[in-house]
Amino acid sequence: MTSTLESALLRLARKQSASPHEDFTETLSRSLHAIRTHLNMEVGFISEFVNDRRYFRYVDADNRDAVICVGQSDALEDSFCQRVVDGRLPGLLTDACLHPEALTLPVTRALPVGAHLSAPIRLSNGRVFGTLCCFSARADHSLNGRDIAMLQVVSDMLAGHIEARLLEQRAQTDIESRIALAMEPDHMRSVYQPIWDLTQQRLVGFEALTRFQCGPAQSPEQWFMEATQADLGTVMEIHAIECAVQALHHLPEGIYLAINASPRTVVSPELSQLLAGLPLDRLVLEITEHEVVDATMYSRIAHITRSLRDAGLRVAVDDAGAGYASFKHILHLAPDIIKLDVSMTRGIDRDLSRQALAAALVRFAESTHGRLVAEGVETDAEIDTLRQLGVGLAQGYALGKPMPLEQALHLTRTPSQQT
Repeated sequence: MTSTLESALLRLARKQSASPHEDFTETLSRSLHAIRTHLNMEVGFISEFVNDRRYFRYVDADNRDAVICVGQSDALEDSFCQRVVDGRLPGLLTDACLHPEALTLPVTRALPVGAHLSAPIRLSNGRVFGTLCCFSARADHSLNGRDIAMLQVVSDMLAGHIEARLLEQRAQTDIESRIALAMEPDHMRSVYQPIWDLTQQRLVGFEALTRFQCGPAQSPEQWFMEATQADLGTVMEIHAIECAVQALHHLPEGIYLAINASPRTVVSPELSQLLAGLPLDRLVLEITEHEVVDATMYSRIAHITRSLRDAGLRVAVDDAGAGYASFKHILHLAPDIIKLDVSMTRGIDRDLSRQALAAALVRFAESTHGRLVAEGVETDAEIDTLRQLGVGLAQGYALGKPMPLEQALHLTRTPSQQT
């Protein structure tokens, strides 16, 4: 084996075991070129069997005007590939014109086909995906069993990559189907959690949250994470926001509505189009993200939200205290509202460290003309502590669970106060 082929196969094996996200097309193309040049063949290709036809998915050739090209197809029964797979032809032919079965195929004399090597690409369930083939117009009697064995080794490696890609595509299709189902009427709905002013003890707004009425049974966070992984995160978020803002037509003028969007959705033209014409002075855009956002994205967010904020929109950063990313958001976006994460508020009445951090954020918010909202408040003791620390706004089960719009509207008409 030449050092060139050894290096190519070593790179392929490393990609297969250590880098599953390496470019699929590059891997197959480089492997095909390596084995073709090692065997000194004129043409190499990777085919796929679909019903009764053979499709050429990858082609590598000395001559750019090769007799076959990517995307072409022909009848499977009229191919060397089918006959190799079912055993009518051997995987190695040093001169196809000397084999009786090969001579039954018109292509053998028409091209002509001299030396020919073919190995099935067989998946783990036994299904033949297609074949890895190399051939030349000239005969080559120097080819031997080691050459066809090497072709089969490469074919087996390619089968692993192809099977992984097929599984990814199947998973992607399944996710797309689930996301499409989730966005059908009555499968996605908005609920509204009240936000209270702790000092004045009055209702000031609602955060719109999403609930799913279809399977699989998983949390809203998992739904949105799955949609993001499938490159459908913005589509689902925009749909959720469309559902949520319908409440603005019914909520009293003095009550604001908080909606959630990831940085990618914030900079999407779809969000700007959706917000156009809405009463921005009654909206709070909560930017939610649990990963580090780069400087370019921060600049885009600032640019997109500048005119919206000038028109009255307020920007909030979610999950403050939950990790590094939220503090980066605060420093780069200068939000109007900072939302104190549930991990900070839970048990804050018994934890001096949490109290110290909350107090620091209160001072930071005051110095930047912002406000602090505590999330996940569940006890009266937590409410009292937050009030003493100067946290102005809060939400949580102790103040009201997420509720349907009808119940939220009833709450706005009820004179009862929070504790």
